[in-house]
Amino acid sequence: MTTQYTQQFLNTVLSQGGPSALPYAEAMKWHIRQHLLHLTESYPSLQPKTAVFTHNDGRALNLLQSEGTVPMSFHGVTYNIPVIIWLMDSYPHHAPLVFVNPTRDMIIKRPHSFVSPNGVVSIPYLHSWAFPGSNLVELARNLSHFFARDPPLYSQRKSPPNPNPSLNSGYGSMNSSTAASRPAIPPFGDDATEVLKKNAINKLVESLNGEIRGMKKATEGEMEGLFRTQSVLRNRDEELRKGVKEMQDEKEALEHQLQIILMNTDVLEGWLRENEGKLGIKDENVDEAFETCDVLSKQMLDCTALDLAVEDAIYALDKGVQEGVVPVDNYLRSVRLLSREQFFHRAMASKVRAVQMQARVSSMASRAPPPPQYAF
Repeated sequence: MTTQYTQQFLNTVLSQGGPSALPYAEAMKWHIRQHLLHLTESYPSLQPKTAVFTHNDGRALNLLQSEGTVPMSFHGVTYNIPVIIWLMDSYPHHAPLVFVNPTRDMIIKRPHSFVSPNGVVSIPYLHSWAFPGSNLVELARNLSHFFARDPPLYSQRKSPPNPNPSLNSGYGSMNSSTAASRPAIPPFGDDATEVLKKNAINKLVESLNGEIRGMKKATEGEMEGLFRTQSVLRNRDEELRKGVKEMQDEKEALEHQLQIILMNTDVLEGWLRENEGKLGIKDENVDEAFETCDVLSKQMLDCTALDLAVEDAIYALDKGVQEGVVPVDNYLRSVRLLSREQFFHRAMASKVRAVQMQARVSSMASRAPPPPQYAF
């Protein structure tokens, strides 16, 4: 299975949804993919696939597993131990489940220090598993190390070996004699030259895998940075889309208001055209358009008009000073005089307002009905 095919396989099974989806957390699927790819690059014989795992309570789950062989060196010769690494549904937060997978002519050594009779492997690396520091490549290296210290599989053949039979060429099996249990020598069909050739190839493969791992580590940081940048860009894209939508909504609201204003303008212009000749106020004096009802109201109107006129004059002087038209000394003198005049207008308006209020209260009191008279 090539690396490209492995990537396609993992992309397919990890992206499935619905009932056929694998029971791993969505946030962890990318880490699972990377762990399995790195394991396959370092140990090409360990290939990922999916299979049904049945728990002790009868629950069955479709999980990922990596099945193949782990090399070990025993007495200077390399052997391959068949294993299955199950990625449980809580992976990578919890350690995978590892089994040795003996062929028909192999048997598990009993008793064994870290392999149970049913093939479950229990080494310190699995007990001390801690994500994100732990991974499958380091697990395979630890398996190779502990298998080399105490090989877990032996051949169950009891007949004396023949000089020429071919045995277990696929896994580099273990065999034992009836006199003592020991790891098997390489398949008997291979001569010493072939064994040396295979060992040289294995070393070359390990060297190439080491270089590949170095290249991967060198680019991993860049990949993480690109993923972070991608996440930031996605967030910004969402913000921009949200801002554009808000602006479009605001534009539609303003266009709606503009339509209402234009309609009202048309109505007013039509009314003016219809009534322009009827009013007869073209030559009327604007100051005489309003008539006060009494002396106090006329006085209040005059005070207010003068106050606003002084306010406009001070505003015009401010503009003149800012533009350099009015000298500062003239500005200060004029503002002082205008402010004094404005003060008198406002004081007069305040007095007139008080008198108007008092007159209104007196008028209301005079219109009130008299209190009822009670006879005793």
